[in-house]
Amino acid sequence: MSRQTEPSAMVTVVIAGVPVPVRAGSSVAAALAKQHPGTTRRSVSGQLRAPLCGMGVCYECRVIVDRRERLACQTVCTEGMQISPSSAQPGVGT
Repeated sequence: MSRQTEPSAMVTVVIAGVPVPVRAGSSVAAALAKQHPGTTRRSVSGQLRAPLCGMGVCYECRVIVDRRERLACQTVCTEGMQISPSSAQPGVGT
């Protein structure tokens, strides 16, 4: 007997004003990886930053989600979620 798999549910998040469809249960970091340039913020020296450790230790993936600063690797995407790069300085407000 063959086993049929049910298609995964999708949700749409909005990254910097652009709707991006992702699988339900995906992390914000995974959603960011689908959208060029896939970065989360700029360092104090102006360099683009992106998720690094994937487990919430490095804080490189800080983004603004629905007007609150969050770690992209630790935040699950939900329908209509608004995501934008973090403007906070490293180590401030985290």
